[in-house]
Amino acid sequence: MAEQKNRQYDVIVVGAGMVGAAFACLFAQANPKLKLALIEAHQGASYSPEKFDPRVAALTEKSRSLLECCGAWQSIAEKRVSAYLAMDVWDAEGTGRIRFNSQDVHQPNLGHIVENSLVVESLLNKIQQLDNIAFLCPVRVASYSDSEQQVTLELDDGRLLSAPLLVAADGGNSAIRQQFNFPTREWDYGHSAIVTTVETEQVNQQTAWQRFMPTGPLALLPLDKAGDKHYCSLVWSQESAEAERLMALDDAEFCRELGFASEHCLGKITAVDKRYSIPLRQRHATDYVVERVALLGDSAHTIHPLAGQGVNLGFADVAALVDTLSAAAKRGNDLGSLMTLNKYQRQRKPENLAMMAAMEGFKRLFAADNLALRLLRNIGLSQVDNLKPVKNEIIKQVMGL
Repeated sequence: MAEQKNRQYDVIVVGAGMVGAAFACLFAQANPKLKLALIEAHQGASYSPEKFDPRVAALTEKSRSLLECCGAWQSIAEKRVSAYLAMDVWDAEGTGRIRFNSQDVHQPNLGHIVENSLVVESLLNKIQQLDNIAFLCPVRVASYSDSEQQVTLELDDGRLLSAPLLVAADGGNSAIRQQFNFPTREWDYGHSAIVTTVETEQVNQQTAWQRFMPTGPLALLPLDKAGDKHYCSLVWSQESAEAERLMALDDAEFCRELGFASEHCLGKITAVDKRYSIPLRQRHATDYVVERVALLGDSAHTIHPLAGQGVNLGFADVAALVDTLSAAAKRGNDLGSLMTLNKYQRQRKPENLAMMAAMEGFKRLFAADNLALRLLRNIGLSQVDNLKPVKNEIIKQVMGL
């Protein structure tokens, strides 16, 4: 019995959300001779064709390509994806406005809005087909211990798993990050994001609509048309007290307030699904790696959702860590050594910090009530809108091209 309970792997991943599942899938396919364990505490919400998941991701072309490499994209596309062809961004405190269009950069779209549950389900279906992944769910980690050579996990059912490398994909409140004493820099925004699905009077025009207000950005992300109904995914960032007030409204009152806040860019808001309020916090681990442990995605960094870049940064982490570990495996190097893992950190940390700084700058710029700053940002938006080469370069950056 003892032999059955103790299992040795090459890599153990904790967290089977979009980022953790993508890493497990890509790494296992790139290294068919290595064994990987993927651990998840919760049975995730399954995709429903009758109802939109309130949690969606705005995937860049780079992220879509990664899911294609995983072998999951075709399954996702066959079920439901919503390509968006344009973005319309405007300042609530003036006349500044900028519009992006995929035709300007000769691309079929700017990205895809995809439901989180569908991405996870498609990745896990692919994982079930791979012989070198053990997917353990639902199961919790009871304790961690590490030695010079490996990390050992004891699960709540008594099983012991060991590997030279532990990958943390267990989210913004990562227990692994805390267990292994990764220092972080973090602060509370004092905001919450209200997320849900809404039905609109007018067609969404396959456009992502975003209005910047002093209290936070409001985004209406296009979802595929269903019959004669028009849907969008809502991400509405508001100061915490105001978010509480909006959450307490009945559906009809909430729809009225949302219509007003969105300047009725899609006509009336005719219906709203169940609403969720998510507290917003900026967080960045000082280091992504220690000996034997690597942080991935939200475990390493969380940013303001105003540009929808969180999961795209996570998928970029996935690609970098898989490349780093695959190269180390080919050379026969220790996957969990600090020498190996530091290569991943050097590749990802500057890009993640740059994106976090940009998002923080955007947030502060649009929250500023100073008249001169309001004037400057409105002039700036309008001028950039007229400078096609500059605007096209921004589009390419956002798309990850």
